[in-house]
Amino acid sequence: MAELTKYQQSIVKNYYENLDTALLQRVGEQVTDLYLAEGKKREKLWTSITGSLAKLGVPKSRIDQVHKSDDARKLAGLLQELLAKD
Repeated sequence: MAELTKYQQSIVKNYYENLDTALLQRVGEQVTDLYLAEGKKREKLWTSITGSLAKLGVPKSRIDQVHKSDDARKLAGLLQELLAKD
């Protein structure tokens, strides 16, 4: 594998430094989509959301609880908690 240039290294470094912010923004956008989604699209959204929440360090039990409820309002509440921490 080739060495990264300083410019590429800075891009990678900035990506990982801002990953939490990007994930929070993404989950926020997905909450809106979840209100409107039905069927397979809704399950696909939940899969993406649970993956993002896991990357943010949310305990699996909490993720499972919100997913099991299938309630976008509970997810929005969790998102508010995460934003307050950040």
